[in-house]
Amino acid sequence: MTTATAQRQLPVVMAINEALRQLMQEDPNVFLAGEDVALYGSVFGFSRGLLDEFGPERVVDTPISEAALVGLGVGAAATGLRPIIDIMFMDFMGVAMDQIVNQAAKMRYMFGGKARLPLTIHTMAGAGLNLAAQHSQSLEAWFCHVPGLKVVMASGPYEAKGLIIAAVHDDSPVIVVNNKALLGLAGHVPEEMYEIPLGQAAVVRPGTNFTIIATGRMVQESLAAAEKLLEHGIDAEVIDPRSLVPLDTATLVESVRKTHRALVVHEAVRFGGFGAEIAAQLQELAFDYLDAPVGRVGAPFSPVPFSPALEAHYVPNADRIASEVLRLLGRAG
Repeated sequence: MTTATAQRQLPVVMAINEALRQLMQEDPNVFLAGEDVALYGSVFGFSRGLLDEFGPERVVDTPISEAALVGLGVGAAATGLRPIIDIMFMDFMGVAMDQIVNQAAKMRYMFGGKARLPLTIHTMAGAGLNLAAQHSQSLEAWFCHVPGLKVVMASGPYEAKGLIIAAVHDDSPVIVVNNKALLGLAGHVPEEMYEIPLGQAAVVRPGTNFTIIATGRMVQESLAAAEKLLEHGIDAEVIDPRSLVPLDTATLVESVRKTHRALVVHEAVRFGGFGAEIAAQLQELAFDYLDAPVGRVGAPFSPVPFSPALEAHYVPNADRIASEVLRLLGRAG
């Protein structure tokens, strides 16, 4: 890697764009389909320029029918192509649930492993942009519960590019979740193609006496919380699972063996969220190393508010994460 390449910075939206471009240049079987992904370059801008470079047969604007859109992807994947299907907002995944849960997830199993289904479903989740209750949810736990699906969440531009490339190269259905509020976040992104292996977590901030496991946008908030905790003499380790299914439990357990305490943070509703699964896994795999119950921070059990003031209260932030760490340690917040 050259010094110039190592220093290159891109925002998340451009990292996604570059990944899609390189994937389509690499393999003529890769195509992108979704609502407004071609002529408009997507409402978020991540597919701008792709229609001009690859044409309307590989960058396809579709009608507003998520069920038909995912059905297109399932059929194309089963017959040898590598479709990338964009569901504009994760909230709309419910419309295509039968295609995702009953068709895409089960096809390899029901054909005795003889069928390949290299289908990537890309979507945008998360609150913070005042887009109200039907355009702001984080629903990843729904899909983590379905055998046959892989689920990844990006926390920055490096992860956004590496995860979508790994997803498209995979022969199973993979749901790639990006966060709308992170699209402008810039960071180091190598120019060449690279994969982040599915099922490999990252220790994004090493620490010695507390473990914070955070997903998606909450990785950035947890890093800020870790800086606040230093003022209290707490050196927190922050781990980004990156891949929820498969989940890298080995890295999580190794951290708890060192710190003896853990907190799981996600933007989704806390009740029934994926944090409960991580907490249960740590309880089973690392019970002897834990000095306290595993904590969880998530959104309240409520639809996402439209009001900016209420939405700001709804989404977990660095202050709330730091306060919960202090509470778990029995210290004043």
